[in-house]
Amino acid sequence: LGVTYGVFVYQEQVMQIAQRLAGYTLGGADLLRRAMGKKKPEEMAKQRSVFVAGAAARGIDGPVANAIFDQMEKFAGYGFNKSHAAAYALLSYQTAYLKAHYPAQFMAAMLSADMDHTDKVVILIRECAEMDLTVLPPDVNTSQYPFTAEGRAIRYGLGAIRGVGRGAAETLIGEREAHGPFASLEDLCRRLDLQKLNRRVLEALLRSGSLDALGASRAALMERLPAAMQLGEQNSKASRAGQDDLFGLAPGQSAASAASAAAPRAAEVREWPQSKRLAGERDTLGLYLTGHPKSGPRGVAAACGEPPHRRSGCRSVPPV
Repeated sequence: LGVTYGVFVYQEQVMQIAQRLAGYTLGGADLLRRAMGKKKPEEMAKQRSVFVAGAAARGIDGPVANAIFDQMEKFAGYGFNKSHAAAYALLSYQTAYLKAHYPAQFMAAMLSADMDHTDKVVILIRECAEMDLTVLPPDVNTSQYPFTAEGRAIRYGLGAIRGVGRGAAETLIGEREAHGPFASLEDLCRRLDLQKLNRRVLEALLRSGSLDALGASRAALMERLPAAMQLGEQNSKASRAGQDDLFGLAPGQSAASAASAAAPRAAEVREWPQSKRLAGERDTLGLYLTGHPKSGPRGVAAACGEPPHRRSGCRSVPPV
């Protein structure tokens, strides 16, 4: 144990001690190692008797032998063989370096790896706050499928939204990258395949806050959604039939600006109450992102989505 300052660290050390102090053969020492790994009480009791008897034959008192075996038994709960431990140590150094020098990228990768597990996402978002990283809400005009780093911030990934799915998200991202950001809800419905992004998907995007960048409240967007989808479906049918775009583009006019101009100018729709907005986030993201029912309009964002210097003394994530 000299190389580890008297502490059991490697499985090989257990085997060596069993050989030197209790007369185990190399094969017998390996059986002891396996027994400790399986933690079977009857097998451990048998091995203890063999160890104490072997140690006694070499002049080691029973209490001392039992104390040594107790330490070996406790070690079994966390010990690895030396090569395995070395590999994990190297990985630990590498990840620690990345976390220290590339914190946003590192945490974005961590969130992406666990984005199907909401409980882990909540824990990681809390850790982002402690690292002075801001978690930005999902956005159809900036979000990728996974979580992504944006400077000292992390953008929520479309893949972490319940009800969207990889196919729909990649269709949306592909269209955006090919023809630019979406100008309005009507522009989005005109440009996307509404068989892949059906009403269920669009409502999930809307309720998660992913459509907030389109310039209207979530309530107004929900009110306009049926008409926007109908317009998009009509335009798709016309395109398949070889007809002109239903928006009737003027010379020099972009499709995005035409779609934006085609948005209905209905009476202003009252925004949803905070409880309804947050319920939508909870249903689609698995957590309250822009607020919390019990802590005001910036609850969770203040508690975990924004860094400490932007918070009002709240240090922990409210229950989700």
